[in-house]
Amino acid sequence: MRKITIVGAGQAGLQLGIGLLDKGYSVTAISNRTGEEIARGKVLSSQSMYDMALGHERELGLAFWDKDCPPIQGIHVKAGNAQIGTLLDFRARMSANGQSVDQRLKMPKWMDEFQRRGGNLVIGEVDMDELERLTESADLVLVATGKGELGKLFERDALRCTFDRPQRSIALTYVHGMVPRDDFNALNINLNPGVGELVHFPGLTHSGPCDIINIECVIGGPMDRWDAVKTPAEHLAMTKALIAEFFPGEAARFENIRLTDDNGILYGRVAPTVRHAIGVLPSGRKVLGMGDILVLNDPMTGQGSNNAAKGASMYLDAIVARGSAAFDDAWMDALAAQYWDYAQWSARFTNAMLLPPPPHVMQFLGSCAGNASLAATFADAFNDPKSLSTWFYDPEATLRLLDNAAVAA
Repeated sequence: MRKITIVGAGQAGLQLGIGLLDKGYSVTAISNRTGEEIARGKVLSSQSMYDMALGHERELGLAFWDKDCPPIQGIHVKAGNAQIGTLLDFRARMSANGQSVDQRLKMPKWMDEFQRRGGNLVIGEVDMDELERLTESADLVLVATGKGELGKLFERDALRCTFDRPQRSIALTYVHGMVPRDDFNALNINLNPGVGELVHFPGLTHSGPCDIINIECVIGGPMDRWDAVKTPAEHLAMTKALIAEFFPGEAARFENIRLTDDNGILYGRVAPTVRHAIGVLPSGRKVLGMGDILVLNDPMTGQGSNNAAKGASMYLDAIVARGSAAFDDAWMDALAAQYWDYAQWSARFTNAMLLPPPPHVMQFLGSCAGNASLAATFADAFNDPKSLSTWFYDPEATLRLLDNAAVAA
């Protein structure tokens, strides 16, 4: 029986570990926190997930919240402000629903499921010396966390990084009491050019259905006021104040929101980063990274958990296909290239949303308001960012798409 050790027990690590257990592998997963500590702690992310990624969970019997979690049924995109007026306003349903389950619910349940299926769950910190010991006893060691010195094992890939610093300061807030939409549950993306974005969508947390708010503030801009916020009450007050000032058309829905709990808040800055996939230990032994440690996106388009789920499925197939052969450098390189072949498109999509759109993208987005097919095409890109690869970044290809859509209409 081949032995696999996974350092990190989040979306990528646990999904892969459970998949490997079902295939007859001996799997150890190492977490620096117990399930109870995760459940009692601060929210970990916003984790909006879409059909392709959710399909991988369902294949493994891990979709425990399908009946309880409010669906994300489509998108609603708005852009503009009082000075320049409305630039964009369109909505579209997705081909299949998404959902967002608080990882404080999800990860403890998955940790229990991992153990129920025969996995060895270890609680503890892993430093470089411990990682060396782990490589001595396992056929393959995967690192699915960038905590502490482990993240330094995986060098930044400067050629694949669009940015070298965070592009937004981000405030995450889980709330009850939002006024529902009158059409469908949406991933709402509101853009105030040069100021930042208000992104929100329905989710599920400890206390039931909720709404999850990401306020993305251009660093140094007028919404970048979060350093002075010290308490949960101040966090909620700042959220409401910024929405009222910079997204007044949305403010009525937020008037009576309240925190789901005092731990339902998070603030920070994310530097979008791509790293090399293979980490070389002092002994010369090698470990393979996965998930956010390899491709870390700003949460603007919600691709982090989706990448983790898709990558875990890809890794599962590659490990099983390897049979009894060694997990050597060539195999690691090939798997890393396969993952990047897909994940690059989520990075490119997210990074494009952080920058002022070029004229052909504005023309496309502007056309979505009057063309349901184009709007649906953009809505489904959140599920599969690679679907944009043949046209969204190419002005001529985009114009051909628009011409064809006009003819079809």
